[in-house]
Amino acid sequence: MAVEVPAEPRFAIIIPAWNAAGTLARALDSVLAQTWPASEIIVVDDGSTDGTAEVATTYGGRVRLIHQANSGVSAARNAGAAVATAEWLCFLDADDWYYPERLATYAAFIRDDCRLDFLTGDFDYVDNDGRHLRRSMESTPAGRTLLATAREGRAVMEGALLGEFIAAHFGDTHTLTVPRTSFHALGGYPAGFAVCEDVNFLIRLCARSRRVGVVCTPLAAYCIHEQSATRSDPLRAQRQTVAALQQLEPQLRGAPAHIRHGLAQAIAHGRYDLAICLLRAGQRRAALRAIFPLLAHGNVWALRSVLSVAKAALGA
Repeated sequence: MAVEVPAEPRFAIIIPAWNAAGTLARALDSVLAQTWPASEIIVVDDGSTDGTAEVATTYGGRVRLIHQANSGVSAARNAGAAVATAEWLCFLDADDWYYPERLATYAAFIRDDCRLDFLTGDFDYVDNDGRHLRRSMESTPAGRTLLATAREGRAVMEGALLGEFIAAHFGDTHTLTVPRTSFHALGGYPAGFAVCEDVNFLIRLCARSRRVGVVCTPLAAYCIHEQSATRSDPLRAQRQTVAALQQLEPQLRGAPAHIRHGLAQAIAHGRYDLAICLLRAGQRRAALRAIFPLLAHGNVWALRSVLSVAKAALGA
């Protein structure tokens, strides 16, 4: 059943697209099928060499198409946000899609609680054929806590729970809804990262937020496929993940303790994943260099992680 909401708020949907001719129509169709219509749909063609632009132009005036030289997903999202006029920004990668009630559900939440700093929510992981794999919120401690306490499919995340969310987030780019003013105040997505740019932005957003609306039912699909940036080159992806997270340490020195603790946990998990990737690549010394900083954490998980990587690296 459609969610009934008044004539506001307005949403701009920004879709970065690079060589996405094969999936862009599915993404656009999912936005156009929303029971709460988007005010703006902006596709940013990031220097594609296939028919991405041609796909977008078939939608005529319903879609605004921007062209840029290939500059990466962060620059593409930022370019879309720069021309958007709606009060709220939403994002969708060209290989993912929204469910029909995505915008209507968020609009109702915003109507009912005007003190939300931003909104996020649950989504489904699916394979390249659209088969369901798992739900996002069920995969993290913060997500499971919120699912257990949600009322009518909603929850508000604040305080220490924000730190847990930073340590292991469940909401991804396609379930993020952020005020346009907040997006620009933060400077948008960081350039120079092919992966984890979204987590970098999300953590900075959490650091300046107090109340976050969480929709506890899946409202989008995240497609897992071997051509994604994280899967096509796992080692490079893990290196960039750690770098994107470490970039935040000096920026967040004055942030609340739960935010800094969440960031430290995220970096620790990133270092462990990097060490595992290095071991698989046969780079044992590099794996040890990646994992040894976890000794400073002193907790049981960190010590066990260091020990397990050290045993594997040393052939014990």
